[in-house]
Amino acid sequence: MARQKKSRKVGKIGVSKTPSNVRKPTEKRVKKHLGKPAGSRNNEALTDNQGSKKVNKDPRHGSKKPVSLIAETKDQKSLPKKIKYFSPTQELAAIEKDPRLATLLDKVDLGKKLAREDQQYIDQTLARHKVLCDLLGLTDEAEKPKESSEQQSDLYSQFEAIDINDFKD
Repeated sequence: MARQKKSRKVGKIGVSKTPSNVRKPTEKRVKKHLGKPAGSRNNEALTDNQGSKKVNKDPRHGSKKPVSLIAETKDQKSLPKKIKYFSPTQELAAIEKDPRLATLLDKVDLGKKLAREDQQYIDQTLARHKVLCDLLGLTDEAEKPKESSEQQSDLYSQFEAIDINDFKD
């Protein structure tokens, strides 16, 4: 058998059965898309805004809440925020319903010693209570000085000294 020289031309090795096996040069291979295309954040914002005509929408996600750059201490966290009341009567009612004040006053009545903070809280609250009572014109009957027995007997003697004939015509 005679030897054949190698050639760079590739010829058909066999006979093709059908012409459908051959790729058509006009068809291109469809690539699978993974993920979003580059710049999708800006492109989506533009396409969404064109329909609703809102250009000011921020395409970035995340919280807009400001973050404090200074770490809070325990004292700052434990202090309650000061509540503003609409009227003195509401503030007075809130002071009288305060459960912390009630328990601290019970401890004082029993003769127990209180911490410095608790004593300051009692002093401030009772001072505010007194100011509100004066402002509203509320006074306790126990605070009014009662008439002594001398004053009562003096009034009785004046009553006995009245002459009825002086009132007649």
